[in-house]
Amino acid sequence: MSATTAETPVPTAEAVRPDRAAGDGTVRARLGRVMQHGGWFVAPFLVLFALFVLLPVVRGLVLSFTDANISGVGTRFVGLDNYREAFGDPLVWQSLGHSAYFTLLVVPCIVVLAFLMAMLAHHIERAKWLWRLCFFAPFLLPSAVIGNLWQWLFNPGTGMVNHVLGIETPWLTQKSTAMIAVVIATLWWTVGFSFLLYLAALQSIPRHLYEAAELDGANAWHRMVRITLPMLRTITGLVITLQVLASLQVFDQVVVMYDFGPGPEESTRTFVQYTLEEGFTSYRVGYASAISIIFFVIIAVVALGRMWLLRKREEGVR
Repeated sequence: MSATTAETPVPTAEAVRPDRAAGDGTVRARLGRVMQHGGWFVAPFLVLFALFVLLPVVRGLVLSFTDANISGVGTRFVGLDNYREAFGDPLVWQSLGHSAYFTLLVVPCIVVLAFLMAMLAHHIERAKWLWRLCFFAPFLLPSAVIGNLWQWLFNPGTGMVNHVLGIETPWLTQKSTAMIAVVIATLWWTVGFSFLLYLAALQSIPRHLYEAAELDGANAWHRMVRITLPMLRTITGLVITLQVLASLQVFDQVVVMYDFGPGPEESTRTFVQYTLEEGFTSYRVGYASAISIIFFVIIAVVALGRMWLLRKREEGVR
């Protein structure tokens, strides 16, 4: 028997199943591989996402090029007329300005308050669960409850706000304070979510970093500036992004607090509220669809811009 014998080649899976190898690059084959690697688990979500998100977006885009009304009768194609009217409509810019003003007031306050509340709940020794419950519980309430609750609290005659502060401010009927009232109600309602994110991030910071800093003589302020804040940079960016996107879409608490009206001198009419007024009050579904598409583009630009800045910052760190 020869000492040197040729090794018998082992047939590969492609050689055994040439049909699979031949169709490996087809859409059907790729879909099959996706389904084998957990695709069936995400399929229900994808179906619901397509049914309740993608299809309405496509439908709205189609309607934005028509003069459709709420009855759907006599719809005509009008091209870009709705978009031209929207860009020249002063109420569109006014309502967008109100939404932007609300966002500029809410987002910085939520970031600061959520961080301070998380620091307090993280370092307090007694009844930690009670503090966390009290800070997060308002976030679980529905928007209708929040709107009615704060409508009563800001009532000049029977509300607690004026009695506690010792003032006689007509919060809900005065233009200068109408949006401030919405901001206060929103902060009390939604800060708990950002508080929870900050608290989880604080608990993930390694303890040995603080111990090493203490050995080097760093006081509490230095530890917060040199360790805590840098370690929370990513979660702060996430909180800002989520709050900006949510604040630009403010609607529920505003319409409930002002009984579905635009507030004193139309000072609280937001972009979403104006869109619904055009679609379900003026019955101009085509025009309302065009406004909603413009708003969708604005939200997408904000989200993509934030993602681009985050990626640039990560590349800079590397």
